[in-house]
Amino acid sequence: DGLIYWRQASAPSVWSKADLSSSLLPSNPNSVSSLELTPLVPKAKDSLITLDYGTYAIPNGCGLDISSSTDNNKNKGSHGFNNQSGHQTDDLIDDDEESLDWWSKYFASVDAMIEEGRVKRGGDQEKGEEPHQNSTKDSNLYGLLEEEPKKRKYGGIMNVTNVAKSAANKFSPNRASQIQQQRKKSKSSIALFKLFPNELESQVGLDGFTEWLQTFELYRGKKSEEEFEDETRIVGKFKGSIKIYKLPLLKDLDDHTVMGFDPQFGFFQGLPSNDPLHVLVRVYVVKANDLHPMDINGKADPYLVLQLGSKRTSDKENYISKQLNPIFGKCFEFEATFPQDSVLTVQVYDWDLLGSDDLIGETKIDLENRFFSRHRATCGLTSRYDTCGYNQWRDPMKPVQLLTKLCKEGKVDGPHFSNMKVRVGQKTFTLQSKEGGPLQNWQTKVSEEHLALAVLHHWNEIPRVGTYLVPEHIETRALFNPDKPGIEQGKLEIWVDMFPMDMPLPGLPVDISPRKPSSYELRVIIWNTDEVVLEDDAFFSGDKMSDIYVKGWLKGPDDAQQTDVHYRSLTGEGNFNWRFLFPFEYLAAEEKVVISKKESMFSWDETTSKVPARLTLQVWDADHFSKDDFLGAITMDLNRFPRGAKTAKKCTSDMLKTDGTVPTINLFKQKRTKGWWPLYIKTENEGLLLQGKVEAELSLHTAEEAEKMPAGLGRDDPNGLEKPTRPDSSFMWFVNPIKSIRYIIWHNYKWTIVKLICWIGLLLFLILFFYALPGYSIKKMLGA
Repeated sequence: DGLIYWRQASAPSVWSKADLSSSLLPSNPNSVSSLELTPLVPKAKDSLITLDYGTYAIPNGCGLDISSSTDNNKNKGSHGFNNQSGHQTDDLIDDDEESLDWWSKYFASVDAMIEEGRVKRGGDQEKGEEPHQNSTKDSNLYGLLEEEPKKRKYGGIMNVTNVAKSAANKFSPNRASQIQQQRKKSKSSIALFKLFPNELESQVGLDGFTEWLQTFELYRGKKSEEEFEDETRIVGKFKGSIKIYKLPLLKDLDDHTVMGFDPQFGFFQGLPSNDPLHVLVRVYVVKANDLHPMDINGKADPYLVLQLGSKRTSDKENYISKQLNPIFGKCFEFEATFPQDSVLTVQVYDWDLLGSDDLIGETKIDLENRFFSRHRATCGLTSRYDTCGYNQWRDPMKPVQLLTKLCKEGKVDGPHFSNMKVRVGQKTFTLQSKEGGPLQNWQTKVSEEHLALAVLHHWNEIPRVGTYLVPEHIETRALFNPDKPGIEQGKLEIWVDMFPMDMPLPGLPVDISPRKPSSYELRVIIWNTDEVVLEDDAFFSGDKMSDIYVKGWLKGPDDAQQTDVHYRSLTGEGNFNWRFLFPFEYLAAEEKVVISKKESMFSWDETTSKVPARLTLQVWDADHFSKDDFLGAITMDLNRFPRGAKTAKKCTSDMLKTDGTVPTINLFKQKRTKGWWPLYIKTENEGLLLQGKVEAELSLHTAEEAEKMPAGLGRDDPNGLEKPTRPDSSFMWFVNPIKSIRYIIWHNYKWTIVKLICWIGLLLFLILFFYALPGYSIKKMLGA
């Protein structure tokens, strides 16, 4: 476990072994001030920090005291607004702080990453660059750093809420600008973290966490030409650092130590001790993506196995059935000792009912390199300092303590707080509002912890000792199988926290367990239809008519329910009074309905899938001897769908617009609504073509409410509906043929039949008259 440190100059002519004793450390007790005046430390300019916390981003009771800004918030309308049409917009979901959890933070961060990538690709295309042309830029630490260190620009953490605001456009791309602004404000209230598309060590600016230690693999036997065969010869690893440099050092040597100290006193000042160190390790495994199928059905039953040193943990009992993109949401704790327990192995296995389980893939993380790195990869810096809630500060050391420790280790004067300013060494950070104007009342109460965290995010700007500190993040690690070298078997979203055991221990682990869906029951009453297109021709009269019925589903066509048939509608009007009942499981954060069912009768477990919470209503024309004809439909997202019209006359195709001019409803907030909605089809030439209108009533109940207030399906009890009063012409002709003759023949040919009967009677009279006339004439002549 010994460490060897060397340095090589650009043109060495004399070689010497560096003295690793304490004599290389500065003996001057005032070395801090002297280092501040060395030529390696140019005088720094003041920096302005934009602390974009915003009123919307401050959780009540956590972090900042915003009691003085209550009156201002009332005018901002943070819980909705009236649009230009004077209608209340109900589709904006402004989560209360109590309802937010870690998954709220996760999904907001994913949206921010997507939007950030979209904006970046758009900028590259404007410059004439191909998207993803440079893989190094794609793996950038914050997506904003340049290739050259002098040109790096750090703004991802302090202004990360701006990215979240842009991400809100993803949910309403065609809304009016006022609605977009409101949704942006709602989104920006959620603290974010970075979601890296690859391993943390690959991020530009972090140097692979090898600034102190390099790993050299030890091989057995001779080297072969095959790279994968060489891996089988590895018998161990040597971890250390070798530097060779020329003595005496040049006075104007443009180089410095890892800690940024003067190299004249030795290149290895501040190196960490290699004494055994006890560390608490928390491994958070969020989810896996695109796992390699292992079963005949093209799926897998994954579960996790973690190994750190001699400790091994298996989560086989909680395997996830038939999933290639499983959500684990697990936290595993280990007590490790460095350097013995330095490599963490995370494996994903496929559960099998019979036989042994198969390894899908694994990934290995060098924890020791992360722990000793100057980039502080032990516990990522959150984008915002909160003392409670879903974004609660995790590190036992608060931001002020961390900043003080970094200044002490780097022999930098500070930090000094005064009047919304922080001075570290010769650099001063000044706080300003996001708009660049004067601070508001609530902003003047920003604590030193918030200021210290802001400086930590800008620690790379500190002369000489500055470097990028790892933010709160999730890294995406590739999974590989040793039996299939070089072939990726999927990806794993994960992050690791480490805390020294000789310091105060952290609080409870972050709860990232998958959200449990809530049980609801959606009740849809189909009252009437109107102006439904007439598809059929009457057999006797040739009049246009339709045999109308309505079909609806929530989970999918297999879950469909339908009304009875309104026969022989001559005007497109249909009367039903029919109730649909749709029980479902719902995840509010994802706005998805969770469906759990067995794929077949031979399946061992249920398979879980998620679909959007969308109600589909369709109108059909029933046919007796052929397939029924589809007439029109409407699909309504229960989180945001057009408010129903009060009358059929006011129900038009304009209700289908998505430009923000149509008021919308969130049924999960409003719970009940009634109105008329248009039914349409899509055509290539005419676009949306109106096919009819449906009057429906939608009511949403929790499982408990549905149990207390039961309702029957169709018109059944309890809470049954009355049978509709339909026109006498609405019936099935083969069930009542006499009634069919009355309403089909007599109703349409009444006068024709009367005339025909009269003519037939007159004709019979004439026939009988001329037939009897000769006989009566003879009798008259004979006097009979």
